[in-house]
Amino acid sequence: MGEHYFAERPGTASRRRTVDLVLPDLHLRLDTDSGVFSPDRVDPGTRVLLETVPPPPQHGDLLDLGCGYGPIALTLAKRSPQAMVWGVDVNQRALELAEGNATAAGLDNVRFILADDLDPRLRFAAIWSNPPIRIGKAALHDLLLTWLPRLTPTGHAHLVVQKHLGSDSLQRWLDARGHPTERIASRSAYRVLRVAPRTEAGAGTSTEGHTR
Repeated sequence: MGEHYFAERPGTASRRRTVDLVLPDLHLRLDTDSGVFSPDRVDPGTRVLLETVPPPPQHGDLLDLGCGYGPIALTLAKRSPQAMVWGVDVNQRALELAEGNATAAGLDNVRFILADDLDPRLRFAAIWSNPPIRIGKAALHDLLLTWLPRLTPTGHAHLVVQKHLGSDSLQRWLDARGHPTERIASRSAYRVLRVAPRTEAGAGTSTEGHTR
């Protein structure tokens, strides 16, 4: 996997295949390819997230941050057919796969787009993400501090992070940055964190990081 899945145009040779996402409420067959995140199976962390989060808002704009080939965004679109779902990524190959997967699933309430091209005025009733931990602590912090402030006042983000990749210290860091954060699920060494919009009380400038 290495650098490829967070490269804009992966250099690794294409090798297309399909994976199945089977949840109690849906079944999606997804095209994947080399050079994208978790091409051989739906990532276990993604599965933990999708099996444990509460139902998403039924209206408004919803965001899958770091969408890859689309399992989270497509689940959001299935579960909230009246909402508009946005999947953002830097990986062009992943976005093309996600668009094809949405078409194959018959979902017209989801769009996939480069993060830099998304309308900066949009605010999100929910953000779901299996964030790209391996881009490094500083880059991850910048990513979260770019997107979490775009939650609506009543919105929440749900993030899944492996314990050994720093979920607990990430939770503390988010709290210190003024985003009240709680763990809502723990399974197979993964933690699902629920992140609230920023509050003034308790918002600090802590630089505490989490372990990569």
